[in-house]
This record gives sequence, structure tokens and C-alpha cells, in this order.
Amino acid sequence: FGVEFLSPQEVKSITLKDNYKLIELVDGSEINSKSVIITTGVDYKKHPAQAIDNFPGAGVYYGAATTEAQACKDEEVYIVGGGNSAGQAAMYLSKFAKTVYIVIRKPDLSASMSQYLIDQIDQTPNIQVLGDTEITKVAGNERLEKLTLKSNDEYRDAVAAALFIFIGAKPITEWLEMSLIKDPRGFIETGNALARYPNFKKVWKLDREPFLLETCVPGIFAAGDVRAGAMNRVASAVGEG
Repeated sequence: FGVEFLSPQEVKSITLKDNYKLIELVDGSEINSKSVIITTGVDYKKHPAQAIDNFPGAGVYYGAATTEAQACKDEEVYIVGGGNSAGQAAMYLSKFAKTVYIVIRKPDLSASMSQYLIDQIDQTPNIQVLGDTEITKVAGNERLEKLTLKSNDEYRDAVAAALFIFIGAKPITEWLEMSLIKDPRGFIETGNALARYPNFKKVWKLDREPFLLETCVPGIFAAGDVRAGAMNRVASAVGEG
């Protein structure tokens, strides 16, 4: 299709010049473009447990649990994180796993999870919340097989077929100095969601509304995990792109 790849290369900034977007690269060169799609994604916070980097995709997963649920059938499964995404994953995995353990450093889920999810978890017999607990080590051969739990300065080993980590992700948007509207966590807002921001009408000067994946700057789009409201799935990111 005549696509030109610039690799390895990095964008330093995007500025507006007339009807064009001026893309400045770190080597000092510049590119003029009529439109730009920002797909820089996110950085997932890494869990500090010993040897956890030995099992990416082999029992240790950051984020979504849906694609791995079948492999967890009748197994012992652990989730790290106390937010709504962790709670939703626990509820889904409970349909497949023998037991789902939610590991949190705080005593309970009340500080970080919606009450409706807490109630659902309380009513699900094969979900257990392990408060005041953290995972310090993971182990296995080719796949995750067990992990070490620390609670009240005591350590114990536990069998684990999978570990799902929901401790947050940071969008890669710090490099964007231009006035794109972002949500409080730094994800780029697009489409109809922009209308709820008071400063939107100050920056949007066109008669039409923004397109589905368009930012507050006409001709600049965002797709995939960097976009506010994205589904955080590979298939979704590919489709948006």
C-alpha cells in the first residue's frame, strides 16, 4: 500500500501549522502531515514479585482475563489488585476456576472497589479475598506452578495455575505538549466524550462534531489503549487502528 516505515525513530512533538500537523522527530527532522493517528499505548505497572518476568503469557498476565479463562478450568487462580477491573475479572474467572483468590495489601476491598462488585464477590463461594497479603515470588518450570504469599510477616507457598495482575497502566502521552484533551489519568479523549469538557468548544472550531476516534484537534486521532474508554483488548486496538 505504499506505507513508509521510519524505524527506529521517535516523535518529539506535534504542532499545528496552517492546516498541517508538523511532526518533529528526535533527530531534528520534521514531517508535514494532514492527519495523525496516535497509537502509543500504555506502560503496564510491573509487579515486583521475584521471577515474575520468567512467565509472561505462561501463567502471568497483565490485564484482561477473558482469553485465558478456559485454560483456568478447575484450577487455582490468583488476581492481584483491588479495583473494579480486578473484581470484574474475578467474577468472570469464577465461572471456570476451582477457586479465585484476590490478593490485596489493604485489609479489604472497600477503599478501591464499587460496592456492587464487592457484594457480588461476597455472594460467590469460590472467590476468596486475601487481605493484608502480597505475592513475593513466583515459580514453575515452563509455566507458572506456584507462588509465595506474605501475610503478617509470615510466608507460605500456594499452588497457582494463573496470576492476573491489575495494578494499573499509564498511558504514553507525556511527550504530547499540545493541548489535546485528556482524562484525569492522561488517556486521550475522543469523539462524543469530548463534549463533557468545558474547554472543548474553545479549541474545536469546526461546524461538525468530532469523528468517533478524533481528538479535540481536527485531523489528529487516537486509537488503542492510549485512548480514553478503550476496551484494552488487542482485537479492539487493531480494529480502531
